[in-house]
Amino acid sequence: MSRLTDDDLQLLRRPLYGFLSTAEGPLPPQPRPVWFEVTEANDIQVFSAPDAVRVRRLRRDPRVSFVVTAPVGERERWVSVTGTARVADDGARAVLERLAARYWDLDDPTRAHDLAEMQRQQWVRIVIHPEAVHRVAM
Repeated sequence: MSRLTDDDLQLLRRPLYGFLSTAEGPLPPQPRPVWFEVTEANDIQVFSAPDAVRVRRLRRDPRVSFVVTAPVGERERWVSVTGTARVADDGARAVLERLAARYWDLDDPTRAHDLAEMQRQQWVRIVIHPEAVHRVAM
């Protein structure tokens, strides 16, 4: 098992999209782009609608894969994490608000309105515990 390195954390602390894949028996993974953050414990967390397919899958099978890559125009670099995830009913609103500030310019009235709309919805927090980490940096 490898751990997240300082270089991995540097990439993961940028406002990039992560791609989260959940397990579903014999079905192939279906990655979806998500906003994310790294916790102090070096777990990765995202928020999701409580009735989302990924949440239903995680409640049955906690195995996940998560990938982040540097944008086009930069040297090739990516971090891939496999592990388990838990769905938490607490803390999702705080994650949503931190991530909105990370990914959006909240001084933009349209984005501020989008956030206000999102704050009225129900969310859960997905916490990914990395068990294996793979990376490429060129």
